[in-house]
Amino acid sequence: MTSKDVESPPDTPGVWQQKRRLSAAMRRVIERLVTTEAPEDELRTAADRLERYAEQLATRPHTLVTWGNPEVSTAGSVGGFFDLSPLIGQANPLAPPIRLWIDGDRVRGTATFGWAYQGPPAHLHGGFVAAMFDEALGMAQSLSGSPGMTGTLTVRYRKPTPLYRELRIEAWVDRVEGRKIFTASRLYCDETLLAEAEGIFISVDFSAMQQVVRIPAHPPERPGDPPHAG
Repeated sequence: MTSKDVESPPDTPGVWQQKRRLSAAMRRVIERLVTTEAPEDELRTAADRLERYAEQLATRPHTLVTWGNPEVSTAGSVGGFFDLSPLIGQANPLAPPIRLWIDGDRVRGTATFGWAYQGPPAHLHGGFVAAMFDEALGMAQSLSGSPGMTGTLTVRYRKPTPLYRELRIEAWVDRVEGRKIFTASRLYCDETLLAEAEGIFISVDFSAMQQVVRIPAHPPERPGDPPHAG
């Protein structure tokens, strides 16, 4: 399965389809807002409408997503990963335009970043390069049969990564030594090597982790408020 043909939870497929649609629209707004020269009145009207909808969403029921989660190692459902991931989630407006898929024993992907992700002039911020590697390597190590969590991520930047050019990434498992899963990845634009990375993932008992991780049952009451303790 690829991030382009994500399964929906069987009980609310229409809801998740609309979440993906809304998230895609929000990403387009983010990309265009960075460089727009729209007039003040138009921006004020849009901000007013968005603020009202944010308040409306605050009145709707909220629940934890139980059919998957954003971390590939513990997703439980492929749809949970491809919908909720903050890096490739189609229903997560934070996710940049990255698409990953499994090709045999490798993970491959493409991405094209715009001005919203700029670091050096006309080039991608290095933090997004590192994040893309972590996501691709994480997906690759999940194929090992005993997936874990990132222990070490080493990135070597060879050349600046351009904006508005299709990037190509590949990742694979190099070897497994006990609980350590050694992975490697490369990032290209056409045939030019832009960066490469190595990751060491540590297998963990996720069932035990779930018993000690506390997740708030409801989001903060207001944007910016910390979750309630207790």
